[in-house]
Amino acid sequence: MNSNSRRALKVIISGGGTGGHIFPALSIADALKRANPRTEILFVGAENRMEMEKVPAAGYRIVGLPVAGFDRKRLWRNFKVLAMLMKSMAKAKKVVKEFNPDVAVGVGGYASGPVLKQAQTAGIPTVLQEQNSYPGVTNKMLAPKAQAICTAYQDMERFFPAEAIVLTGNPVRVALTECALTRKEACEDLGFDPEKPLLFVTGGSLGARTINQSVEVALKQFDEAGIQVLWQTGKLYADECGKVAEGYPLVKAMPFIGDMAAAYRAADLVVARAGAGTISELELLGKPAILIPSPNVAEDHQRKNAEALTSRGAAIMILDADAPAQLGEKVCALITDREALDSLGNAIAALAKENSAEQIVDVIYSVVS
Repeated sequence: MNSNSRRALKVIISGGGTGGHIFPALSIADALKRANPRTEILFVGAENRMEMEKVPAAGYRIVGLPVAGFDRKRLWRNFKVLAMLMKSMAKAKKVVKEFNPDVAVGVGGYASGPVLKQAQTAGIPTVLQEQNSYPGVTNKMLAPKAQAICTAYQDMERFFPAEAIVLTGNPVRVALTECALTRKEACEDLGFDPEKPLLFVTGGSLGARTINQSVEVALKQFDEAGIQVLWQTGKLYADECGKVAEGYPLVKAMPFIGDMAAAYRAADLVVARAGAGTISELELLGKPAILIPSPNVAEDHQRKNAEALTSRGAAIMILDADAPAQLGEKVCALITDREALDSLGNAIAALAKENSAEQIVDVIYSVVS
């Protein structure tokens, strides 16, 4: 629908803490602007978290709340968390009153709790976007009073009111789906030989310790098998992984990869965590993947994300504790098995939800019209 046919809205988008929350939020904001460029958008996030940098860099205004997540292991620390929550509720109430939005959108993460709660109290329609197959505490708390809940997985009636659920998928960065490079071109752009198999390993922008350790253990196997490796180590592990890779000419270890679209296009196989955003990218691009779920996430939701794929033959899962011993053998067996790669690629592509951001915008307009 073109911008002339939709009225300009005032929208609060709240949530964050990780890229898995921030990138979908920015995709929704961009889609709202495409629907009507005069739409006003205010982000609300958590102070000192990555959204306070990423959102302004994308051209949007953001307000930070002094909010933090509950410490489930050291309960005595939560007295401070509760005090911060009370301050955040008061600030959120002021933000909602002054901005006076038509709708508030929550993308998960503890920052969205105070804002969406205050919006609901004020009678403002709310829309939730849940990226994972097992929802976070904040979205479960807000769901009963939400007008709509946009999900990426089937069978979410276990957690949310069935009448509010809309299956939209997760928005991903537009650059990933618009990339027109062939595999050969992408390999050459990245400095790899298109005639040899290429493994792309990513643990996210900060890196994942277990994934990096598992790659280090397997590098000799990869080298002997003639497997090229594009290894995004994350900035926390850049130095140590860079030194490890020095003895292997087929390996490029990089702290951060700016052109993820080229990396995905070049790869025959991807090794990654099982965050919702990563899975959505793999689905849309139809990439065969070995998923190593992080055990350090709320409700073990990454394992549940991965199981939603493995149960459909759409990915291979290795548990975090097993990865150092198993990754090398699994990669070497899979990456040259064209039939197995095609089967995984076709199965994961079948789960993709296209135009998710636009679908979520449709939902937003439906609750304010």
